[in-house]
Amino acid sequence: MVHNHTSQAIDTSLCTLSTCPIAWAQVDYDPTLAGNLIYLVIFAILFLAQGFLGIRYRTWGFLVGMFCGIFLEILGYPYHYGRSRLLTTVLCNSYLIPITIGPAFLSASVYLCLGRIIMTYGTETSRFAPRTYMFIFSTCDFFSLLLQSIGGAIAATSNTRSGSKTGANIMVAGLAFQVFSLILFMLLAGEYWWRVRQAPKGRMEFSDLRASKMFRLFKFALVVSTIAIFIRSVFRVAELQGGFGGSIANNEVLFMIFEGPFIIIAVAVLTVCHPGIAFGGMWAAANWPLRTSKSAGEQGVELEESFSRENLHK
Repeated sequence: MVHNHTSQAIDTSLCTLSTCPIAWAQVDYDPTLAGNLIYLVIFAILFLAQGFLGIRYRTWGFLVGMFCGIFLEILGYPYHYGRSRLLTTVLCNSYLIPITIGPAFLSASVYLCLGRIIMTYGTETSRFAPRTYMFIFSTCDFFSLLLQSIGGAIAATSNTRSGSKTGANIMVAGLAFQVFSLILFMLLAGEYWWRVRQAPKGRMEFSDLRASKMFRLFKFALVVSTIAIFIRSVFRVAELQGGFGGSIANNEVLFMIFEGPFIIIAVAVLTVCHPGIAFGGMWAAANWPLRTSKSAGEQGVELEESFSRENLHK
């Protein structure tokens, strides 16, 4: 991209803060090194912890979502700080892609846990089968991720303000859809919680698990994680609604409060109360069948057989 602020055209691909004015960039601040470095280190620690726990307890589906989400956060913060070193990075907005889409993968891991919880109480308690919940929220997550990725790619490759605004608008649509899916998830999960309160008996083979303190803490951690991702997503919608040149997008304090910390909270609580630990080795036993031909009773027999086989190997 070429700016004609003087009679001589200047190629901004060579620009840094020491050679070009920050007014040429799409943000008005120089990102703090300390803040970005702290977030980067915290996410790196959580990344290693999730990897260890996921492999240790074989929570593969949960691990994939958490791994992808945290890894994208790790990529995003060096890009965010790098904006101040090279102004074309600001113009390209490359940092927005990993930081923006990362939480969508974290949401997928949260959605996955609902189905396992349902299996510990019994499918007859739930309005929908676990696979139905997973299908609904996986579809929402994929659509949200697709919009955010397309918008981020347009913003990252655009050399014009109008192109960046188009990318931002598409990203806002994706983020808004993510907010919608999180609200839907909270409503349906809340409705399921109410059903469990009305019929709290549950499956006998999981009675000790449901009574354990860690399992109760895990359910609370899911609530905290969901709310944290929701708050962050609402903030990003508000931030990008005004475009990259908007007042919120140019407020580093708001970004450092509502982006990193809330995602750190979401990941940290699901690391301390990891499902592998919370389920006490019964994560695999709480899996649900993918086929739709089985009745709830048949699913219960299959679950009991799985539980018995697991105990025989202990």
